[in-house]
Amino acid sequence: MARLGFGRGQLRDDRLPPGQYDTGSSFPVLTAEVSPKLTAQNWSFRVDGLVEKARTWDWQAAHKLAASGYEGDIHCVTSWSKLGTSFSGASLDTFLAEAGVLPQATHVVAWSHTGYTTNLPLAEVTGGRAWVVWEHEGKPLPPEHGGPARLLVPRLYFWKSAKWIGGVRLLDHDEPGFWEQRGYHELGDPWLEQRYAGD
Repeated sequence: MARLGFGRGQLRDDRLPPGQYDTGSSFPVLTAEVSPKLTAQNWSFRVDGLVEKARTWDWQAAHKLAASGYEGDIHCVTSWSKLGTSFSGASLDTFLAEAGVLPQATHVVAWSHTGYTTNLPLAEVTGGRAWVVWEHEGKPLPPEHGGPARLLVPRLYFWKSAKWIGGVRLLDHDEPGFWEQRGYHELGDPWLEQRYAGD
């Protein structure tokens, strides 16, 4: 049953986590960095760290992987949610399988071409939970939303879905990223309102 949302007085449904409001058709632009001059021609994605063989894909090689996508909702720590949206690209599972994850790996650090980083438990980005995406709602992902490609981890607050993704490093320990070093929660589950350390 629909009920009033938080903060904006808009009608919402049970797909909204606590403290979130529905943006409707808008897709807010928030970033800690200036959008880089990154194009499909100079973009690459690398998997390294605790893997059998470090691998790097350029734009063409990434697009040869099995296509995969996500249709559903996304949630930002700043309280907005976008419901019923879609992204397409390739599952992170596919990239990881080609590199061969070693058994001792427990976490990943995702890094952007800008130097931004965010940490994630390996379990949160495997099993069909994460993608490298280059399209949003059937169109190329715009630079302000992380294009040409971004990480997508829709189960967690959107700061975990690193824009301008450059790669992931597999680790046997947790290593806080940009926002986590500044007091944000290590995981960031919207349904538990894990916005800041201690939540």
